[in-house]
Amino acid sequence: MENITAVNEFILLELTSVRELQPVIFMTFLILYMTDLLGNGSILVIVISEPRLHSPMYFFLGNLACLDICYSSVTLPKLMSTLLSTRRTISFLGCITQLHFFHFLGCTEAILLAIMGFDRFVAICYPLRYTVIMSPQVCVLLAAVAWLTSFFYALMHSVMTARLSFCHSLKLNYFFCDVKPLLELACGDIQLNQWLIFMVTCSLAMAACFLTLLSYFYIIGFLLLKSQNCGVLRKALTTCGSHFMVVSLFYGTVGFTYIPPTSAGSVIQERFAAVTHTTVTPALNPLIYTLRNKEVALALRRLFGRKLKKVTDNTRRSQNCMLFLSRLFSHP
Repeated sequence: MENITAVNEFILLELTSVRELQPVIFMTFLILYMTDLLGNGSILVIVISEPRLHSPMYFFLGNLACLDICYSSVTLPKLMSTLLSTRRTISFLGCITQLHFFHFLGCTEAILLAIMGFDRFVAICYPLRYTVIMSPQVCVLLAAVAWLTSFFYALMHSVMTARLSFCHSLKLNYFFCDVKPLLELACGDIQLNQWLIFMVTCSLAMAACFLTLLSYFYIIGFLLLKSQNCGVLRKALTTCGSHFMVVSLFYGTVGFTYIPPTSAGSVIQERFAAVTHTTVTPALNPLIYTLRNKEVALALRRLFGRKLKKVTDNTRRSQNCMLFLSRLFSHP
C-alpha cells in the first residue's frame, strides 16, 4: 500500500542550480515586475482619470491592466523569494491559493481578450450602432461575466485538487503551483481531475480563442470587401494591431505551456514558456498598447506632463520662498 500522509507544504523547483546566476535572474524578474506594476498602473490611472478614454475599448483595457498586475503578483514575488533563499517551500494552503488565482486570472484574461475582439468587431463593422450595442450597462455585464465565470472555473480546480491525497515525493516539478504538476504527486484516482482539465479547461480556452479569431476574421473580411477608404483601413488596423499582438503573445505562451512535451527539450521549452507567460507577457502588454495606440500614448504624455509641471511649479515656489527668506535675514 502507498504511504499516504498529511501534506503541510510542497517544495518548488529551483530555476537554476548555478548560484552566481540567481542574483542576475532575481534582478531581471524585479525589473520585469516593476515594469508591469508601473506600466499597467499608469494605464489604469489614465483610463480612470482621462475623460476622452471613457469608452468601451478603454474600459476593457483598464480591466486587462488590473488583471495583469494581479496575474504577475500571484507567481513573481514567490518566485523571486526562492531565488534569494535556500528554502523553496510553499504551504499547502498557499499552494492551493496560488493555483486558484493563477487559473482565475488566466481564464479571465482569455475571456476579456475575446470580449475586446468583439468590441473591435462592432466598432469597425457597425460604427453607427456601436454606442447602442456596447452601452455602459452591456460593458459592465460582459466584464462581470468574465470575472465571475473565471472565479467559479478556478474554484472547481482548486477544490478538486485540494481533496486529493499525496503519497509520492512532495517536490513539485514546477516553479509554482499548477494542477498538472500537483496531479503528478497525487495518489488514488485522478481521472476526474484529468477529465476536467481536458474537457473544461480546453473547452474554455478553445472557445475564447475561436471567438477572438472569428472577430478578426469578420473584421478583415469587412475591411477588404467593403472599406474603400485607406485612412479608415489604416486606423482600423492600428487599433486592432495592438490587441492582436497581445492575443498572439498570450495564446502562444499558453500553447507552449500546456501542450504535452514530447522530449526533454520540450520540457525545457514548456518551463521557459511558463515563466515567460507569467512574467514577461504582463510587462509587455502596456508597452504594446502605448507604442501602438496614439490615444493612450498622448494621455500618458499629458498625465506625466501635468505631474512634471506641478513638480516644477512647486520647486520654483520653494526656491522663491528660500530666496525671499535669505534676503529678509541678510538685511538688518
